[in-house]
This record gives sequence, C-alpha cells and structure tokens, in this order.
Amino acid sequence: MLTRPAAAEGDVPTPPGLSSITVLGGCGHVGLPLGIAFAERGHHVTLVDTSTERVASVQAGRLPFIERGADAILVEVLAAGRLSATSDTASIGESDVVVVCLGTPLDDHLDPEVFAFDRAMDGLLDRMRDGQMLVLRSTVFPGLTERLGRWIERRGLRIDLAYCPERIAQGFSLVELRKLPQLVSGTTPAAASRASLLFASLGAKVIRLAPLEAELGKLFANAYRYANFAIANQFYTMAERFGVSYPTIHAALTDDYPRLAGLAHAGFVGGPCLLKDTMQLAAFNQSNFILGQAAMMVNEGLPSFIVERIRATRDLRTSVVGIVGMAFKGNSDDFRDSPAYKLQKILTISCEQVLCTDPYIRDPAFLPLEEVVARSDVLVLGACHDEYRALRTHKPLIDVFNFIEEDRA
Repeated sequence: MLTRPAAAEGDVPTPPGLSSITVLGGCGHVGLPLGIAFAERGHHVTLVDTSTERVASVQAGRLPFIERGADAILVEVLAAGRLSATSDTASIGESDVVVVCLGTPLDDHLDPEVFAFDRAMDGLLDRMRDGQMLVLRSTVFPGLTERLGRWIERRGLRIDLAYCPERIAQGFSLVELRKLPQLVSGTTPAAASRASLLFASLGAKVIRLAPLEAELGKLFANAYRYANFAIANQFYTMAERFGVSYPTIHAALTDDYPRLAGLAHAGFVGGPCLLKDTMQLAAFNQSNFILGQAAMMVNEGLPSFIVERIRATRDLRTSVVGIVGMAFKGNSDDFRDSPAYKLQKILTISCEQVLCTDPYIRDPAFLPLEEVVARSDVLVLGACHDEYRALRTHKPLIDVFNFIEEDRA
C-alpha cells in the first residue's frame, strides 16, 4: 500500500516517466474527468476520442456531459496548455503513459465480447514503444490483464502494464478521484510501482493488488451493489402485492438500527456498469452466479411489474402514461441502459400513448414536464432529478423510489 498526502493543486511535480499521458476514450465519462484530474496535477494530457463532436466540445472548454466541478478546471487546464483533445492518435507513441478507457462489452448472450478488446489492444500495441506504461482503466474480463501482458512479452515490447479500475460515481468523478482510494495492479512489480506513483500524484491513497484481484475486485463491487438494489426491489414488489408500503417498512427498520443501515431503497437500476459487470462475473464463474442472475431478473423485471400495477387499476389500451425522467440516475444526462427506456417500450405496446420528459436529455420527442403532467392519465417517476422533488399533481403517480414529497395535491 502506498499513501501520498494531498497537496495544493499544481504543486505536485510529476514523477519521471509520467509527465505526458494519452487517454484513449478521453472525452467519455471515464476518460475526461481522469484526464482533467491529471492535468490539474501538472501532467500534460492528450485526450484521444473517436467522437469529433465531443472533441470539439472539450476543445472549446465545454463539457459534453454533466460532471460537477469540472467546468472551471477544464477551462483552466486548457488555457495552461496541460490538456488537449483530438481524434488524432499520434500521441500514443509519444506519451510516457497511455490510459485505455475501453472495457469489455457484452454480446447478445450476455457474455463478454473479448474479441473486441483483443482487436483494440492489437492495434494499440502496434503504436506503442519500449519504456511506456499502458494502464487499463475500465472494467476488463478477469484474466485479460495478465493475458495482455503475455502478448506484450511475445512481441518483445518492454512496456509496463497496469490495471487500475475506475471506481467513482459518475458526475462526481473529480471529487472522488481525490478522496477515494485507487486500486492499482501491475503485471510486474515495476509496473505496479510506476502505476502507484501515477495515481498517488492525484493526492489519493493507493492500494496495491495483484491483477486478478483488482479485476475481480471491480466486478465484486458492482455485483454487490446490483444485488443490494435487487434485495430492495424484491422487497418492494412483495410489499406492493400485499398492499403495504416498503418505504414505511424501510424507514422503520433503519431508524437507529445500524445493522440495517445498508438496506437500499427501491428503484430502477441502470447504467453501463452494474448489470454488465454482474454478468461478466457470472461468465467468469462458468455461468454459476445464481445470486447475480437472480438480481438481474428482479431489477430488469421492475418495469414490467410497474406496468402490471397500472394495468390492475385501469384499461391501458385507452390510457396515456407519462414517464418523468429518462436518465439512468438522478441529476444526470446519461441515458445508457436506463430502465426508463425499457419501461417506455413495454408501455408503447400496451397503452394508447407514452409521453416522456427529462430536463437533461436532449431528445426532440420529449415534451416539457408541464405538458406531460397535463396530458397523462397516470405518471411514473423514471429518474430522481431534483427538479421533480416537489412535483405536485392530482394524477396517479408511481414513485418506486419514494423520492417525490408526499403532499402532491
């Protein structure tokens, strides 16, 4: 374990061999905050991204998505010449460090798409040179780091390979990159030490693990969270079927009772990580992860349960249903794998019309909140945006999260 105390921003000299960094996928939700954080601490960072729209936005000093506290720092590091964004990959062979924000996606069978990772790494290694460090940042299938290390050896490249998983909450990356411990692993002791120095330069505590430990640790963390939410959602559906309030029970069970402090609230579980990582863990264990697979059935089944709740009280065929909030989580503009879209699809088949609204997502088909409320026969809260906290309506409103204030009239 290596600990480095936080220092004043811009007051940390970059360690030798770590001064220049290229971040691939650098204008995305993982790469951009990390690149800004490194640039703020004195590194010279090049963000490489295939999206010309995002590159142009970053070059102009505008964040392409919501990331709290990053706006002013982005402008500052751009002006200081410590951060740049481009679609040109020339910096790959020129930088001391190459950080890859490319995970292992799932295929149609919910198995990891390893070949996509292999193709990307094969092309990347063609551009790298001796003396560099390659850091894998996004989730990878367990064993891929050491496997990639063997590839590098067979190519005769002298590259330090590290796996340092991202573990921050989207939208709060800059704060958490400084405060939360960073998990660091390397295929050699030298690689692990070099990666430790890199992430310690952020002012964060560094925890050293073996590559497989770090890979499994990332998956364990997300699978734990996914299962924890599933427990709450199973309790919620059970309580609803018997006509009692899960939020009331939850409040009673957690009031001054520390052993249940971790009991989650019910609600949609989405985004690009939790389900994917749970399924990767199942695939790694030869599809023998009954708890994770059951969690998937519960969480992915929640939209259908809501539709059945509505169907029990009205004829859906003649009803207009409004979904309030389409992002995968509150106060975010990210709609990737949002259960609200799954709910929309199910309702589209079942009801007369579905109306959607969201204050952060740009979609020409979305309507203003006031219009959705006025035209809908029933409303469903899809995302806990602060703008909805004090929503007032006489219309029936399904709020699985128990987020909206009780006095709706």
